[in-house]
Amino acid sequence: MADVQAPARPPAMSDVAALAGVSHQTVSRVLNDHPSVRPATRARVVEAIATLGYRRNLAARALVTRRTGTIGVITPATALYGPTSTLVACEQAARDAGAYVSVATLRTFSPDDVVTVVEHFLVQGVDGIVVVAPRTETLGALRSVHAPVPVVVVSSAPQPGGRAVAVDQHAGGRMATEHLLALGHETVVHVAGPPEWFDAGDRLRGWRSALEAAGRRVPPPIATGWSAADGFAVGGRLVAQGLPSAVFAANDQLALGLLRAFRVAGVRVPQDVAVVGFDDEPGTAFYDPPLTTVRQGFAELGRRAVRAVLDAGAAGAAPAAVPDVPLAGDGSFVPGLIAPELVVRESTVAGAGPGG
Repeated sequence: MADVQAPARPPAMSDVAALAGVSHQTVSRVLNDHPSVRPATRARVVEAIATLGYRRNLAARALVTRRTGTIGVITPATALYGPTSTLVACEQAARDAGAYVSVATLRTFSPDDVVTVVEHFLVQGVDGIVVVAPRTETLGALRSVHAPVPVVVVSSAPQPGGRAVAVDQHAGGRMATEHLLALGHETVVHVAGPPEWFDAGDRLRGWRSALEAAGRRVPPPIATGWSAADGFAVGGRLVAQGLPSAVFAANDQLALGLLRAFRVAGVRVPQDVAVVGFDDEPGTAFYDPPLTTVRQGFAELGRRAVRAVLDAGAAGAAPAAVPDVPLAGDGSFVPGLIAPELVVRESTVAGAGPGG
């Protein structure tokens, strides 16, 4: 029988040190991007790593640093643009910071489901957890969670004693409404999202505060779902019941449905009715007409959420050590919230073009 050779062992840090002619401490400093290493020495170590195909033992590193470089993210199991964009932004921000993301999507946020996912993340040794919490049920379930790692909530709802990051939804609703009022519309009808969604509620309150501040009549909001089909149905009712001159839709999909309903009915946008959406989804510049909308800074949202987790973990902070993100009760921008941006296109201003 032919001899069976044992597989060669993978290269170790000591092998890299020997090839580069440095100590293993120097190799460790290079791997951790320590600024004290001279450029020429760093170059030799990097070359030795490439030559040997060295891969750092993350498990061993975690035993020393007590950090795995992994962040858990809990998010709703939905294809809606806001939650999915937040998840993508968190994953990108984590990789930019040299970390990785472990994801759990939940169809329902029962306390048992959330506790099970958190316990799974803790077994994985995550350095912290980001929870995308757009609905009231999510925060209710989080009250049963007591994790020994930082937990950051992406939500416009206040988080007593915890960490939260958010886009200023109230300010976004207000700026959309103020834009329409500035164009000469007497009032603005609001097609609102589901009331159990925090963002829908904040956008509605921003719309109402802008009308009240201007001394204008506040029409009853029209609550519906988030889809283009929902917007199409509402648009048909508006045409049948008496068309307003301006509509603020709680998201771009609702606005898309409204535009389609108005076109089917022969209603001109913006000549007969102006329409504003919310989110600035990819493709809104190519709606017919191009959609004026409120842009959310999802990349910045993900960066702040990940940074809050990593910074708190590095400082060894307890969950209550970082104060809440302040919320804008009167619609003004509050430092700590991410300011949205109004993108003006042809659904409110004829000839405005596709915009940014």
